[in-house]
Amino acid sequence: MNSLSATISPWLLAQAALWFTILITLTGSLLAVIPKNIIHNVMGLALAMFGVSGIYLYLGSQFVAMMQLLIYVGAICVTYIFAIMLSPPLQQELPRRRRAKVLSALVVSGVTFVAMALMVARLQWEPIRTVSRDWSIKTLGQAFLTRYFLVFELISLLLAIAIIGAILIAGMGRERE
Repeated sequence: MNSLSATISPWLLAQAALWFTILITLTGSLLAVIPKNIIHNVMGLALAMFGVSGIYLYLGSQFVAMMQLLIYVGAICVTYIFAIMLSPPLQQELPRRRRAKVLSALVVSGVTFVAMALMVARLQWEPIRTVSRDWSIKTLGQAFLTRYFLVFELISLLLAIAIIGAILIAGMGRERE
């Protein structure tokens, strides 16, 4: 009796799995942009994030893949769905934007971008060989809470901002009614 690995090479199966996850990611990306229905856009975003999780699995980083699923698909996309469900209907006429608000948002965004770009440009990048090759949960947890604590805090800040934004959008929708 022939086994599957004797019939098809493992390398070919791995390549097929990679291309399938890339196809899922690209399909989700297109669905996140093209449809006019915002629920379909969020579902496309979730599919794209699911595909990115598959790419992390292919690269051998199971922990990052699971965090991708939990944080982006499980939390961010669900928060978007709640914000959409709690916001006013699209048929309602929205108030006009004030130029002062738009200008201040552009200035704050520009200053933030320049600050981050300067920070990345001035950063002393270390070669990969100085980083431990041990990818266990214990090692990753210690790295996140010591050396890479800023990344860990930024992820939690992103989640908090998404939740606060959903609450604010929901509150604005109730005020209009």
